[in-house]
Amino acid sequence: MNHTAAEFERAFGRPPEGVWRAPGRINLIGEHTDYNDGFALPIALDHALSVAAARRGDGAVRVRSRQEPGEIEVAVDELEPGAVSGWGAYPAGAVWALLRRGHRIGGLDLLVDSTIPTGAGLSSSAALTCATVLAATQLYDADTDRISVARAAQHAESEFVGMPCGILDQSAVMLAERGHALFVDTRSLRTEQVPLDPAEHGLALLTIDTRAPHTLVGGEYAERRNRCERAARHLGVAALRDVAPERLPDTLDALDDVTTRRRVRHVVTENERVTRTVELLRAGKLRDVGPLLTASHTSLRDDYEVSVAEVDTAVDAALAAGALGARITGGGFGGCVIALVDEDRVDTCADAVREAYHRNGFTPPETFTATPSDGARRVLLPADSR
Repeated sequence: MNHTAAEFERAFGRPPEGVWRAPGRINLIGEHTDYNDGFALPIALDHALSVAAARRGDGAVRVRSRQEPGEIEVAVDELEPGAVSGWGAYPAGAVWALLRRGHRIGGLDLLVDSTIPTGAGLSSSAALTCATVLAATQLYDADTDRISVARAAQHAESEFVGMPCGILDQSAVMLAERGHALFVDTRSLRTEQVPLDPAEHGLALLTIDTRAPHTLVGGEYAERRNRCERAARHLGVAALRDVAPERLPDTLDALDDVTTRRRVRHVVTENERVTRTVELLRAGKLRDVGPLLTASHTSLRDDYEVSVAEVDTAVDAALAAGALGARITGGGFGGCVIALVDEDRVDTCADAVREAYHRNGFTPPETFTATPSDGARRVLLPADSR
């Protein structure tokens, strides 16, 4: 029996009706562009979250986690923003978002099991909401297409949890394919699978969990999003994605506030870096992507101001040890760094980061190699749960 299914049966006294798996994601490049209608290039990870689920006849949603203590229970007809707090708000919000979309979703028992590091900016929240949406819609015969699942999951995070996120993370969780990066136009939601096999080029994507606290529900993320939206209105465009790169100097001159200028410059140049990275990957020139990753980090550090000391230390140490490029990934204020390195220098770069952390008195980082993997799917049918 699948171990998540077995744990479900121990927790709820009956086997699940299925298990759904959703991966974490990491962004190769394209940060804080999604809520500006821009471009991004994420991959799904081998690290994943599973939700075992079964229907209930009493209209209650009960949620347990192998990683978190306690049980959360709430009636379906009592779901509203603020009704559930903490990690349980994500699966509860997923059910609420489906109800708001007119789906007939009843009671559920849910067991969550995850190997995605929490607080590392690897989209464990998007994986949880997407897996819950998949489970609920399939159990209640409300199957929907994959991008609609992503939209419902985003709605749950934005409106129920209170995290005003774009749709990038959910799109990556739902649409990614093994051996590819997902080129996402967040305005049209058009996607392209771009080949990405670092090992084929003798390279690896070293991921460094900086262990710096990563919290985005607070005001910093929302402030940057609001500032970008105000800037777009001032400039007379629908979103900052519409600012032409060749017009950037004139655009910045039209903005009075120095901080707003920096934020706009990051978004416009980051979109350029994403499209250039896609061009290089299509041409099989992965090694040439390195400087774009580093330029992205510099922009996020200086113009968007979302880096912290642990992150900068990891980037600098990896580059000094021979990484071709390195950058913060995710929303910022902690989380992970991704570095493009030669396969035979992975250990050297990882050791260099650990040594730099030790010198600075930081909590030792965790490292792993990111492998482009498949998106969310059902992995266990009822007949397999025994």
